[in-house]
This record gives sequence, structure tokens and C-alpha cells, in this order.
Amino acid sequence: MLLTFNETSKMIQEGRLLHIAGTEALLKKLPMGNWIGGSTEYFMAKDGGKVSGDLLFVTEFTNKNFIIKSYNEHDINQVTADSFENGFTVLIIPFDSAAHKEYAQNAAGYDKMFLRNIVGWISGLNLNVPGQTPIAVNGSAAEAFSDKAVALHLQVPEDKTVSVGIINIFEQDTASPLIEFTEEGFSVKKCLVDGKEVIFADYIAENAIDTKLPIVGDYSGSDINISFKSIENGLVNFYAPVFSGIKYRMAKAISDYESLFNERIAEYKDTRSEFSCNCILNFLYGELENKKIEAFAGPITFGEIAYQLVNQTLVYISVREFCR
Repeated sequence: MLLTFNETSKMIQEGRLLHIAGTEALLKKLPMGNWIGGSTEYFMAKDGGKVSGDLLFVTEFTNKNFIIKSYNEHDINQVTADSFENGFTVLIIPFDSAAHKEYAQNAAGYDKMFLRNIVGWISGLNLNVPGQTPIAVNGSAAEAFSDKAVALHLQVPEDKTVSVGIINIFEQDTASPLIEFTEEGFSVKKCLVDGKEVIFADYIAENAIDTKLPIVGDYSGSDINISFKSIENGLVNFYAPVFSGIKYRMAKAISDYESLFNERIAEYKDTRSEFSCNCILNFLYGELENKKIEAFAGPITFGEIAYQLVNQTLVYISVREFCR
């Protein structure tokens, strides 16, 4: 829910357990308490998409057992070890920090990664306001970081089960060429297109490729989006790293981004989520400002975490009665 600074401060002072999203300036002024936070000015509220530098999006949890912890690039691989076996973790990492790069490139190999429920987001800033810094905040220690991640580890009762959900409107265009990378990371110069080495920026320009569409990788049968950030000085920059050994293709073209996105969301209208976040590219390309998405409210992000880093998706966590 979107709240004022004073309303949010009151909830913290009452000892409530919170996840908070808002501007760097507001987050740094909040009182110490049982909360974590990340910077963004973009939100999906119950009454529609919002851009605000004055409000905070607050998610309250009622879990009795929890741990709040900060991680740098050297120990973020312990996030799964610290996560409860029956529970979930909300992780916030500042955009373009060393922790962001470490997690994006190596999280899939962390011990127990796919045996724990890890969700979260990459914090960011208002794209039209200069001078901001993406941060993550450990409210229990009153510390704000541009170079560290924060996590809220939550335990759920034994009669509950947790599931991580990803809503992705994209799929590989199987008619498009196969793209493979010998360079790994957030930026590449060259790639192989159907086995032929090309300058990727030139290939994109010569083929009029729509970079609003991601490239989609086949990760052991799962479609994972890698979204384009920019093309500068001959380099193609992404919001998530590409890897060698993964077969990528362009996403299948979408005639109406907004309609398809809302059509997919409507399929989940009865879903009850404990936490959700949605990509800034979905917000912008789907023109979601002032558009309602009933089932999912939360921060608009610069990358989503569903175990590993994903792009141009909506991520959510559900907790249900355990069915025997």
C-alpha cells in the first residue's frame, strides 16, 4: 500500500515488520526498526501504476520468526544458507553495485539456491531525475547502502507451503536466428548469429531489431529474458548478464504490449501474493501508469529476483495451506 512518510514512520515505531520502497531521500529519514527498503519512485498500487517521490510503498509481514541481514559482494553467496528451509527471503540489491553484478553472474551456482525461496528486486531511481543513487536499507541497523544488498528472511509455519511465481509474456521466436555469446557479462561487443561471428550492435541496426523486446535464453527448458539497456560506443548493454553455453533467440514480436501484459495478468486475478514486484520496462512499454492490476501491487524495479536475476517479468511469492 502507498503511504505517506508519517504513516510509514508510525508503523515502524509500532514495531511492525515491513518491506518499504521509495526514494533514497525518504528511506534515509525513516526511523530504525524491523524493516528493509529499496529505492524507486515507480509503483504498482491497487488503484494503478504510480510515479511518486513523496509516497512509500509498504508491505507488512506478520511472520513471527525473521532475520534481517546485509550482504556485500563477497558474502552474498550466503543468502541461501541464511534463508529458512520453510519460508522465503526478500532480497534487495542496488542497481549497478558490485553485489548486483556478483549475484547476477553467479547466483545460479550458490549452494541450495533452488531449494530455498528467494525473491526480490534491484533498486533504482527515477529515470528523469538526475543525482540519485540506488540504495538498499537495513532498517534494523539504520544503514543505507549503495554497495550492499539487504535481505529479510522469513519463516512460515509448518502447515504452510511457499511458491515463487514468474509472469513472463515473452517466449523465444523459434523462427529467428540462434544467438550465442563467447563473452559473458552485462555488456558484449561480438556474438555468434547462427554460428557466424558478428558485431552485435551492427547486427541489431542492420536488421532493425526492436530492443523493447528482450533476447530469451533457454535455461534448462525455462525461458529467461535478458533485456536491452542501451547501445553505446559499439557495445550492447543489458540489464542482466548473458552467458556462454546458453542458446538465445529474440523474443517473439508482440503486436500490443499493453493488451498482452494485462491479458496475462488477468489470468492471476485470484492470486494472493505476499510480495510482488514488476519490471520498469513492463511499466514503461506496457504503459502501466494509472492502469490497474488487481492481483499484484509492489515496487517497479530495475531487475527482478526469482532465485536468480530475471528481466521484464513480474515476480511474486505465495503462501498457502500445505496440502497432503
